[in-house]
Amino acid sequence: MSSTVETHPGPGTELAPTEEAAPSLGARVRQRLETLGAITVMTGKVFSRAVRPPYDWGALVYHTESLGVRSMPIALLTSTFAGLVISLQFGFFLARFGVQYTVGRVVVLTLFRELAPVLTALTVGARIGSGMAAELGAMTVTEQVDAIRALGADPLRKLVVPRVLACLLVMPTLTVLADVIGLVAGALVVNAQYGITFDMFFKGALDTVVMMDFASGVLKGAVFGVIIGLVGCFKGLTVEGGTEGVGRATTQTVAITSVSVCLADFFITKLTLYF
Repeated sequence: MSSTVETHPGPGTELAPTEEAAPSLGARVRQRLETLGAITVMTGKVFSRAVRPPYDWGALVYHTESLGVRSMPIALLTSTFAGLVISLQFGFFLARFGVQYTVGRVVVLTLFRELAPVLTALTVGARIGSGMAAELGAMTVTEQVDAIRALGADPLRKLVVPRVLACLLVMPTLTVLADVIGLVAGALVVNAQYGITFDMFFKGALDTVVMMDFASGVLKGAVFGVIIGLVGCFKGLTVEGGTEGVGRATTQTVAITSVSVCLADFFITKLTLYF
């Protein structure tokens, strides 16, 4: 006669929990589309509230100072080394053809159209976006945002609109500053390395650049500022999972803004290249 022996977990042993299945590709795509749709809806609401009074000028000035003035050291350092590197590189290659005196023309176009707005957005934007995501995320997980709603106030008008408008003002301003500092740094290094006078460098730059070269960089800075502000605020207001979720939100903000800046740069360049 055969007997069946049943086994039971002994004391102190636990059954391994069943692992959750990873979401399918379709579910991930649907989630990304839902997130994109939510950001689009929030964008419309933010700008509709931004153009209607009352205007919180005090909050706008505060966030402009905290996001812009405190980001100036990063912007200055980035633009300085950008001007130094591209001037050295272009001066070296142009010297092979005996036309190193034209380096100012190449540097000014590269800085104004591409490097100044993009590098400023990637470096300063990482600081601004992650800071907003962390600040609003902390308010979300501690239910301060819910308290604002309970008091009858609009979280978008109170928390998001001033930050987005501040980014819209700050990024073009820092881009112009990066243009100037990058050109000065480039003129200094080619003067020391190749003996090109400041007069020759800046004369070549001013003879080449047109208003659209300068305006396209400023336009990119404004668009990048809006992207950084919207993504940072959205990730902060949609935090889930407590303080751990705040950390994920800040990391995702840096990644999303970097990719979005690069994508936006391509399309804006395509639109403004022939103007």
